[in-house]
Amino acid sequence: MSLRRAKSVDEYVEWVRQAMFEVGDLRECLEYELEDLTKFPAFLDPLEEGIKGLYQSMLDGSYSFGREDLGFMDLAAHYSEEIPFHTLLKQINETHRKGLDVEGED
Repeated sequence: MSLRRAKSVDEYVEWVRQAMFEVGDLRECLEYELEDLTKFPAFLDPLEEGIKGLYQSMLDGSYSFGREDLGFMDLAAHYSEEIPFHTLLKQINETHRKGLDVEGED
């Protein structure tokens, strides 16, 4: 199954914005559910930092597409069962690696 890639820069940036919202929402849900906040999953902080770093690089103009996976994808793959928005992260990574899907190219 081929993952959908963003068709425009605006869509790609919106996906990254959505991932930032989702990781923040996951953190809030865990804070609500956990009485002992020291038991956050090990992946949460590095995942959040990676997504925010990606977005910041888009804002400051230092972002560039690449052939390698984004830095947080190893974590996302390892903890995919615990990350409800894992597919979104895979789509972001696919767009990063293969570029925008201009006119339905694969």
